[in-house]
Amino acid sequence: MSSEKVIKAMSGWLMFLVDIVAYTASVVGVVWSIVLLAGADDMGVEAPGYAMPLFIGGLVLLTAAIIVSCGFIALQPGEAKVCLLFGNYVGTIRDSGFYWANPFYSKSLGGNGSEAEASSAGEDEKKGFSAHSGISTKVSVRARTHNGERIKVNDKQGNPIEIATVVVWHVADTAKALFDVDDYVSYVSMQTETALRHVASIYAYDHMEDDDASNTAVTLRSNIEEVSASLREELGRRLAQAGVEVDDARLTHLAYAPEIAPAMLRRQQAEAIIAARKKIVEGAVSMVDMALTELSDGGIVEFDDDRKATMASNLMVVLCGESEAQPVLNTGSLY
Repeated sequence: MSSEKVIKAMSGWLMFLVDIVAYTASVVGVVWSIVLLAGADDMGVEAPGYAMPLFIGGLVLLTAAIIVSCGFIALQPGEAKVCLLFGNYVGTIRDSGFYWANPFYSKSLGGNGSEAEASSAGEDEKKGFSAHSGISTKVSVRARTHNGERIKVNDKQGNPIEIATVVVWHVADTAKALFDVDDYVSYVSMQTETALRHVASIYAYDHMEDDDASNTAVTLRSNIEEVSASLREELGRRLAQAGVEVDDARLTHLAYAPEIAPAMLRRQQAEAIIAARKKIVEGAVSMVDMALTELSDGGIVEFDDDRKATMASNLMVVLCGESEAQPVLNTGSLY
């Protein structure tokens, strides 16, 4: 396992001035030596002894200036430069600015087939693939968003569901991101889908029964915060190997699969109707009891068992019926 080592680089402005002076001196030396050699040849005299060394020195200085020019590094905020010298990891420059470092530091790690993988990736991943098609040693440490596609999985109870997530992540360890995985952008994409499938399989979509044990269980639909926390924890473990930290992970889509969605909708409607009926009956029984008690205790009506049963039946019909009650006036005796 690799580990990031932060290093400091030399300011690029001083070396920029030195490079400009070297370019100027080399051009002046080469041009002046050519003038001396050409003038001596035209006049048929021997050129000064320093003309040829001046020409060679100018070329050497020009070559050195070109090599020095390859060492300039410009880093924007949110970027880091991984320094590799002939295959050996030297360190990572994390401070933004204009720097100069060893010009022989590698510019990239070489291709690894990322372009072929990018052709099969989603739109959100193509930018990442294009940035890493040569696996550049300049790594973005800004926060990124992976918007996952909808996938079909089975929940804890075996019901097929459709689920999708969005993950906010950033590179925390540049050495692990470049050296411990093949392509960390593709790695994040694959591990996100794997983690989402795992989390979806350990929770039920919704409460299937109306008992206390089921109502306290964590479900995908009813406990979004708990499920998101579990998904972040799972992703954190999986992506630690790539030096990636997860800032946030949320479900963006959750629904039953089309083949069972109509049946589940009818089930939910039935549960709603049953719950409503139960509430109505509980209220009606309470009201009937209150009415009979008030009438009896107040001495308004003397009830025997038959009259209580008839009154309770009538009140339950009135209170629980869906249509308006049609009163019937009885002018005779109840018996």
